[in-house]
Amino acid sequence: MTGRTFSPFAADSAVIRMLESRGLTRRDMLAGAAALSLFLAAPPAARAVSPVASRARIVIVGAGAAGLSCAARLKREVVGAEITLIDPRKRHYYQPGFTLVAAGLQPADYVLSSTAEWVPDGVAWIEEAAAEIDPDGRKVVTASGRSVPYDFLIVAAGLTLDFDAVEGFERRLIGRDGVGAVYAGPEEAAATAAEMMRFAERGGVGVFGRPATEMKCAGAPLKYTMIVDDILRTNGTREQSEIKYFAHANALFSVPIVNEKLRMLFDRKGVEVHRSHVLKGIDPVKKLAFFTTPDGTAECDYDFINVIPPMRAPEPVRNSPLPWREGPWANDGWVEVDRHTMRHLRYPEVFAVGDVAGVPKGKTAASVKWQVPVAVDHLVADIAGRESLESYNGYTSCPLITRIGRAMLIEFDYDDNLVPSFPGVVAPLEELWISWLMKKVALKPTYFAMIRGQA
Repeated sequence: MTGRTFSPFAADSAVIRMLESRGLTRRDMLAGAAALSLFLAAPPAARAVSPVASRARIVIVGAGAAGLSCAARLKREVVGAEITLIDPRKRHYYQPGFTLVAAGLQPADYVLSSTAEWVPDGVAWIEEAAAEIDPDGRKVVTASGRSVPYDFLIVAAGLTLDFDAVEGFERRLIGRDGVGAVYAGPEEAAATAAEMMRFAERGGVGVFGRPATEMKCAGAPLKYTMIVDDILRTNGTREQSEIKYFAHANALFSVPIVNEKLRMLFDRKGVEVHRSHVLKGIDPVKKLAFFTTPDGTAECDYDFINVIPPMRAPEPVRNSPLPWREGPWANDGWVEVDRHTMRHLRYPEVFAVGDVAGVPKGKTAASVKWQVPVAVDHLVADIAGRESLESYNGYTSCPLITRIGRAMLIEFDYDDNLVPSFPGVVAPLEELWISWLMKKVALKPTYFAMIRGQA
């Protein structure tokens, strides 16, 4: 016998009623969210720089969040430059919203806009894929064979989801027979939500985890696990369900203090953790998942599984001279850059920002917000003949939803230090409604301010 069926609108209403019982009005809540948006959208503190005049040819490969942010800032800071974006994608995704879509809290179009509306006036947009990046010849060749020369190059190509590496998985399976895939796209995230809701109505075995590669928003698999746990509880089906999380390593999270908090949370919620298990494949007919472990292959049955594939640099980047040649980022093609300046270590006129950059942290939109001003300032300094003192410290932010209406705002740097933006107001390891409002309300306008070059 199940309880009430989960409704995202009822869930949000319950949060609002709880806050009102504590003396907060809806106006207070919206004002608080608006204030947070303005604070988060404020530009990072940096030395004021007057625009410089230049005829430099600046090419940006990738028109996602990182590429658009770079284009907007460069258009403002370099007068007369020839700035070119190369990217075939007509749709722009607000990727931080994918988890909300997969949770049934937002429709698919919540994360959709067009690339065209964000390309700054005066910036050329070549609507083709980059087929070859030649840093020795200082040119990018597009899919049609067009050669685009540059004086400076910014690689903001994002990453690719290698679903082919998961045996037995096909994209057509998403939203059917217990298979979900939050990262695959807006429509797939919505299909994942529908299939997850069907699972939550009856209960069963839910399987979650992450790949062993570097990945975008490493907190997303954890928050989605806890969201599904909460929905099962709302539906009254948690007691007849098992939630299993397969960690790719010995830890749940790379930051030790956050890892310990998550361990305690998972223990409290009854999430069964399997360490050093990496998803190898699925059998969608038998509903079996297969994992590579130190002891060989392990298998687990499932009623619902969220498939997150390995993530790698796009092929034109992997096949270029730009990736690391050795070390932890070499195998998947991440660009070899200095972690503090985002400048390439062998090609000084090349920068990389966003997911494609081979740095220890930084595959989140929040990281882009802090990487882009640094990379742009160093590029502009080269044009102006000055030295830039800007430095990226690895800042990464992850609003970790722990249940509907509660989240922890986790912010950290390269050294795994917690670096809260709101000390004394938002405690990073506490499950707070204000952190939930930041994720649900405040972050989207902040994101769009960022890609306009205003944050």
